[in-house]
Amino acid sequence: MTGLGIGTVFCILILLVLVLQIFTAVAPKTTSKIKAGAVAVKEKIAEDEIAQNSEHAAVATAVYLYLQSQHDEESGTLTIHHTDHPAWHSELNQHL
Repeated sequence: MTGLGIGTVFCILILLVLVLQIFTAVAPKTTSKIKAGAVAVKEKIAEDEIAQNSEHAAVATAVYLYLQSQHDEESGTLTIHHTDHPAWHSELNQHL
């Protein structure tokens, strides 16, 4: 039984080594295709970003101008009212 288990493990390891060797043989071919595709995508993104940057600038300027026209004047006075026994305190300490 032990020999069967060890044999199974070694067969799986040999199979794994073969699969990894196949992947290393195929990987250089696919990476060149991926790199060529990545360069094409980067060029397309660069073209799109130029068009989008002007749109983003226009939107940011519009939002900035809108928010500047809605400026509130604050009084600078704090309006916090302190009570001696808030609601949670009165429930926890009912004897007070």
